[in-house]
Amino acid sequence: MEFTEWIRGRTDEQLRALVSARPELITPVPAHLEGLAVRAGSPSAIGRALDRLDRFTLAVLETLAVAETRATATAQAETAHAETQPVRPEPITKATLRELIRGALATGKPEPALSTALDHLRDLALVYGPDTALGLAPGVRKVLDDPAGLGPPAVEAFRHHAPEQLEEMADDIAPGTKGSGKERLAAALIHPGKLIEEVSPEARAALDQLTWGPPTGRVPNARREVRIASARSPIEQLLARGLLAATGEESVALPREVGLHLRNGLVHRDLYAVPPALEGATRDQKLADRTAAGQAFTFVRTVEELCERWSAEPPGVLRTGGLGVRDLKRTATELDVPEWAAALTVEVAHAAGLIAAGGNVDGEWLPTTGYDLWRIRPTADRWAALALTWLHTDRVPGLVGERDDRDRPLNALHTDLRRSSAPAVRSAALGVLASAPGLAPTRASVFDRLAWEQPRRRGPLREQLTEFALREAEQVGVTGLGVLSGHGRALLAGEDAASVLAPLLPEPVDHVLLQADLTAVAPGPLTSELNRWMTLAADVESKGGATVYRFGEGSIRRALDAGQGAEELLAMLERHSATPVPQALSYLVADVARRHGRIRVGTASAYVRCDDPALLDQITADRRAAALRLRRLAPTVIASRSSRAALVDGLRAMGYAPVAESLDGDVIISQLDKRRTEGLPPARSVPPPNGLDAEVTAAAVRALRAGDAAHLTRREPADAPDGQIPRGPATATISALQEAIRQGVRVWIGYLDSQGNATSRILEPARMEGGYLTAYDETRAAVHRFALHRITGVADLS
Repeated sequence: MEFTEWIRGRTDEQLRALVSARPELITPVPAHLEGLAVRAGSPSAIGRALDRLDRFTLAVLETLAVAETRATATAQAETAHAETQPVRPEPITKATLRELIRGALATGKPEPALSTALDHLRDLALVYGPDTALGLAPGVRKVLDDPAGLGPPAVEAFRHHAPEQLEEMADDIAPGTKGSGKERLAAALIHPGKLIEEVSPEARAALDQLTWGPPTGRVPNARREVRIASARSPIEQLLARGLLAATGEESVALPREVGLHLRNGLVHRDLYAVPPALEGATRDQKLADRTAAGQAFTFVRTVEELCERWSAEPPGVLRTGGLGVRDLKRTATELDVPEWAAALTVEVAHAAGLIAAGGNVDGEWLPTTGYDLWRIRPTADRWAALALTWLHTDRVPGLVGERDDRDRPLNALHTDLRRSSAPAVRSAALGVLASAPGLAPTRASVFDRLAWEQPRRRGPLREQLTEFALREAEQVGVTGLGVLSGHGRALLAGEDAASVLAPLLPEPVDHVLLQADLTAVAPGPLTSELNRWMTLAADVESKGGATVYRFGEGSIRRALDAGQGAEELLAMLERHSATPVPQALSYLVADVARRHGRIRVGTASAYVRCDDPALLDQITADRRAAALRLRRLAPTVIASRSSRAALVDGLRAMGYAPVAESLDGDVIISQLDKRRTEGLPPARSVPPPNGLDAEVTAAAVRALRAGDAAHLTRREPADAPDGQIPRGPATATISALQEAIRQGVRVWIGYLDSQGNATSRILEPARMEGGYLTAYDETRAAVHRFALHRITGVADLS
């Protein structure tokens, strides 16, 4: 059965499963099923499909490829000796595969895993045909380079040898046979047992090293001409007998037929039909869920604290982009987390659209306007947005601090942190955890499971990304105690993770306990607004089950700079304190407020203005003011060559409490929520985990069926109905086309051509996206795309 006809004979449900599992086959949608079959056999499409296979399914495919090649070689060898009709190779059956795989299995029996693997390979269109005559899809054999660690068939291995040399080798090992030298040599190597017995133990040891792969090696002067009689070294013995084939000037390969003989006919060894079991500690699932929920709450608050701190003191953007090393260290210290966790927080906040580059010409990292919308959402919804961003982003925070190929450091927020495989690795690692509820598997067992599930996707980078994924999942709150949480499982499945997390989150409290030593104790997580206010008016002294805040002159002045008054501060404390406001704290607020703003700093470059000349006398007489380059202009005004910001900082360092004022003389209030920049909305770098949408796949299959019908029948163009061309509102037109696509019926439309002339068409709509309708046009007997804005109306055909 031809592959294209097999594809054409698949049901619509099977075709939908195919394009859903291999979405690259309909990007864009082929014109007909023959085009789909051609695209399915392209090397790039086959490579992507093979990357999705587990170890056992890939082994079944490799076994089929090897068996098919061997059957073809045997048939060719028998044909060379036959004087009648050419011998056709025996079809590969499921029973043949079962026997080949049975000997390779470390434990158990090949069924039912073999049946499941074959069904999966058929679903992916990598194998076609019934169990009694299995065949590889076109192109699969070419992409499967060295399947199962076996070398190329003898016909391919010796294709670059001179015909004269092949004739001499064939005369030595297969005298009296018919055919060309290559054919005689290939036929002799199908059963190479006698040739192997003739070589020395040293030569046999060289063959044993190549038996289970890799099947290639390096040998000086590999293309030397040598006969069995003149062979001296072990390598020459093998070259003279065709047991090794020279594939280059210094490279040799073990022919596939020889390798199979050395393996006693087995294609694989120590093959497992089921994935390796996960090993690790068993945890209580409810405890893991609560632990993960607590960490999820902490991660949300950490992101919020990051944005609030960067509102007040935004770090600069490096010339090459990214965040400076010192700024990252300072951020880690302020957030009280390790540097790698700070880099993760920064990267997730940036990927979620909460921070972006903005500010002046040099650029600063500032919160975006989207942060204010995110901050007012429920905590569970905020976490879901962050966790989903982390799961799907192609940025790798774990690489921060490492060096690139040019030995340049990789900074946080730098463009070089993108790795296209990162989202798939995270999903695969969490998928392993999802397969073992209540188990915290060891890193080694996770790596072993992923190596079985994705054998073609191995390498140092993927192992590193897996390590990052497991570590970051714990920090984000997707896992707890190494176990995938319930809300993490919902996140991975694309379900509503916020509703699963919400009942597990700690209930925020709206009060603190003020103490006489100028500290305040939060007995639990504070509400978002109170936490924001406390962070403004006090400094966090310690974190844990209860957060301790300390009030000081600097923190009180920070609140006053943000527009708070002394009365407002005390009223806020009284309203949210479960204990009376200590007298010492009241005195501190009153004292700082009394001195705050007596001195005004404006722009001259800068100036100092004060209604108390004695205070200005004190400033000018202070030796520490020399660096500010002050000059007295009037009893109540001092000018400075320094900038306004430098002058304010300098006077504060001297113990004064100045405030900045605008050109109009108004006090500048540094409200934190005013320092914002416009940021791009968070982008999803990967498709949803369930693949293509069901409606998209259904529409694609309908378009393929319609195009294939047109391709096979080559119908003559149909005449449009008589009467007035359909016209109607745009909304009614779109609704009618969507209904026609769902029902799979034909419609009559009016369509404006490029010159604006109205034409009449009979269509079989297939899909609608991006402002275009893809349909089979019966009036033109071809598949076309129609611009929706040019369709004047739709009418039913009855």
